[in-house]
Amino acid sequence: MLHGVLSVAPLKKGGRGDFPLCAEFKSPSIPLFQRGKRIAVVCLIIVSALCGGHSSAQTQSNWQQEWDKTIAAAKKEGKVVVGLPPSAELRRELEPAFKNRFGFEMEIFQATGPQIANRIVTEAKAGVRYFDSFIFGSCTGVPLIKSGHFDPIEPYMILPEVKDAKNWWGGHVWMDNVTNSKLFYSFIATKSTEGYWINTTLAKPEEFRSLEDLLNPKWKGKIGLSDPRVAGSGLSVWSYLWESKGEEFLKKLVAQELFVTQNLRQLAESLAKGKLAITLGIGLAQVEPFVKSGLPLKDLPDPVEGNPSSNGYGTLAIVKNPPHPNATKVFVNWLLSKEGQEIYSRVLLHGTRRLDVDTKWMAKQGVEASKDYLSVADNERKRNYLEDKCVDVRMKAQKFAASVLQ
Repeated sequence: MLHGVLSVAPLKKGGRGDFPLCAEFKSPSIPLFQRGKRIAVVCLIIVSALCGGHSSAQTQSNWQQEWDKTIAAAKKEGKVVVGLPPSAELRRELEPAFKNRFGFEMEIFQATGPQIANRIVTEAKAGVRYFDSFIFGSCTGVPLIKSGHFDPIEPYMILPEVKDAKNWWGGHVWMDNVTNSKLFYSFIATKSTEGYWINTTLAKPEEFRSLEDLLNPKWKGKIGLSDPRVAGSGLSVWSYLWESKGEEFLKKLVAQELFVTQNLRQLAESLAKGKLAITLGIGLAQVEPFVKSGLPLKDLPDPVEGNPSSNGYGTLAIVKNPPHPNATKVFVNWLLSKEGQEIYSRVLLHGTRRLDVDTKWMAKQGVEASKDYLSVADNERKRNYLEDKCVDVRMKAQKFAASVLQ
């Protein structure tokens, strides 16, 4: 502890505030050489504090200046073009919220992840650039990793609340976790994969307590499946069945005369009209219009065998050299901000990984965010998404699907 008196002289006008850069330490009982050392220590502490404060303020000033310039440039670009999953409510919520916040348009193109991905690749080969960014289910991105058609996301992150990994459950998670190219950011983690829906006039939830119940002859010709031969929600369900129940189980399931299609809208409509009793591999985005119309559709709880965790429609990509680069930065930072994640996860009932967004209320809707119910280690064991799982499980299951489905 220092003893004595600090005699402080104010800075000359034009200095940083009225704080001294040094201080005179007076104590007649301390030898001059010791006094000199202690004066030096005090000076060092004061100068360090000032420099530290200046550095912190400078850091804040830097990102704020960059953000302000980016928004101004984005307004001149006029819009950002984003590919999103096919949910009418998502469009209704995102478009006005974004425009009111930033003063320019978010032009939304809605389709399945594979459909948008195929269009982006085709247009890129033709020298056409329409999309700036798009969101998809995890494994849609695997064939795209080495395509050269996408930009890394980190350079587009500006806001500290987005860049700081401590704001995200499990830290920053990249879909391309094997190649580690950091092209695709995974912002959703839900405890269980959704994808089982029934028409309650034809089937009851208690009739599907186990996956084995799908093999009941009663359901022959009454089961619909999103085509697992292409990346998407159907492959998610199929690959889990492949890994947990085995190929013999899937052969028996195919013998149930499945209605298999890549048209998710058709699948949901067939369920709503009673042509099917149960569908595998469609989610809220597809059944939403029918549920809101009062048709008898209900999602099933997890079977006794359990389900893997999912990241749903929760992977973000940026097209290489997007036509509206500044508007793209604004969109990326807004989507991954607290405000953007609150809207996106609420509308699609997806559990965001942002720690400052409340997701516990979703349990009443049958959805449990991983961050509320699992440890990071438990989620790591349960997940069936990200590049490693896509390659080791989903692609093998997809190959098997191609061999048994005609």
